[in-house]
Amino acid sequence: MEPTAASTASEATDASSNGHAATAETFDVHRPTDGSVIQSVAIDPPERVAEVVSRVRANQADWEAMGFAERRRWLERWRDWLLENREHIADVVQEETGKVRGDSGLESIYLELAINFWGQNGEKYLADETPTPGILPAKVKRLRVRYRPYPVVGIISPWNFPLILSAGDAIPALMAGSAVVIKPSEFTPLELMEVIRGWKEEVGGPDVIDFVNGTGDTGGALVDNADYMHFTGSDRTGRIVMKRAADTLTPVSLELGGKDPAIVLADADMDRAVNACAYGGFVNTGQVCMSIERIYVEEPVYDEFVDRLAGSVRELRQGADGRSYEAEQGAMTSPAQIDIVSDHVEDARSKGARILTGGKRKDGPGDWYEPTVVADADHTMKVMRDETFGPVVGVMKVRDEAEAVRMANDTRYGLSASVFSKDVGRAEKVAEQLEVGAANINDALVNYFHLEVPMGGWKDSGIGWRHGPGGIRKYCRTETIVSPRLPNSKSEPLWYPYTPTRRKMLNRLYRLVNARGLKNRLGL
Repeated sequence: MEPTAASTASEATDASSNGHAATAETFDVHRPTDGSVIQSVAIDPPERVAEVVSRVRANQADWEAMGFAERRRWLERWRDWLLENREHIADVVQEETGKVRGDSGLESIYLELAINFWGQNGEKYLADETPTPGILPAKVKRLRVRYRPYPVVGIISPWNFPLILSAGDAIPALMAGSAVVIKPSEFTPLELMEVIRGWKEEVGGPDVIDFVNGTGDTGGALVDNADYMHFTGSDRTGRIVMKRAADTLTPVSLELGGKDPAIVLADADMDRAVNACAYGGFVNTGQVCMSIERIYVEEPVYDEFVDRLAGSVRELRQGADGRSYEAEQGAMTSPAQIDIVSDHVEDARSKGARILTGGKRKDGPGDWYEPTVVADADHTMKVMRDETFGPVVGVMKVRDEAEAVRMANDTRYGLSASVFSKDVGRAEKVAEQLEVGAANINDALVNYFHLEVPMGGWKDSGIGWRHGPGGIRKYCRTETIVSPRLPNSKSEPLWYPYTPTRRKMLNRLYRLVNARGLKNRLGL
């Protein structure tokens, strides 16, 4: 018999108590679909966080020393366990997040993809670099740059994608040779606890990855003890993490909020634009940092677009679908977030926007909000200015592409964007004017799954990036080694003693080298 979602979540928690005493302080994990309690989870106080970090740090040197190929083999065993347990993991995901089945399965799939990608590319990205000295006198030296992992990487992850944004960020760190400690959101710790239990108990992996549970005190203690911090969440909390990390000069990467725009030009393929915006705005019930939250449509096609988008969104099925794939919209994961969503919609309504579909909470238990399209929105409204992070999109009419670009850039966020036009070249030129870390042409959200290229935000959307070569190198410190190419002499021209003759000779050499460089730069 296959386990139910309820039993798998409880088993995951019981099996992964992380060494807590039964009398430890706890918090409750709730089902967003009806508000009932799944399980109580023990809180890790600061001293416990320090112990966990210290323990994995003690094992990190051996993990690094085993080499990339052996680390990859361990992670591939974890991948195989994930593949074998994909349905079980999706059960746990659904229960504590309220996702529909079509969204919950993405979590494990991304981890499998990430293990394969970093396993295939990580060694190349971390290979020693051997720059060539730029001037003739320096060519007697051999230059080598090495990437060496931070001992312990700390990760604080959010509730909207509890595996992709926790274990998914741990995978390149582990491939690089770091140990990892993760603090998941207190709303959604169970699925991470389960996949780490799989690493420890089923895979038998080395003791180089663990979790700690709790709220602000637990997260702060992790910042205090880790050697590098990666945080995903709100820009408000990201600033707190960065300030705390400054006390210990701990480097950070921050993936923060977004208010991602879509621009629909008059020559867009209307079917594709509508379908992409419906998916990009409402997947995972709109709880995606890169969700399309605001849409700017050129005036000639505005009425057609909003009517068709509203019709498409009206057809979305909402409910708790178990393993049936009978819904596209689930419950909202965080109870507090539904209040923000309601406030944004009511603010737009009070300022004259038209609510074409949805626009209210669903009756009954749980945290449900109807998929909502807000038409005739403008930048006086919160729905076009502040991160909504729920099943709501605002649509605004613009005169032309210049106004669309100006409005799209009129935000403190800069995570990603989408541009729709049958003329790909035109769309790319529009995208090049947008102040974002990534832009999709005639698509939505797809950039996240292209691990070959960096994914990161501008402005208040963050510091640093995921993916691409920098997505694994960020977990490393660089070490430069300068070695002689020729047998060493007893002394060097720059060494003591200083004499007029030696200094005159060196000045002539510097003048020759530097003047030659100037001439080269001037094309002489």
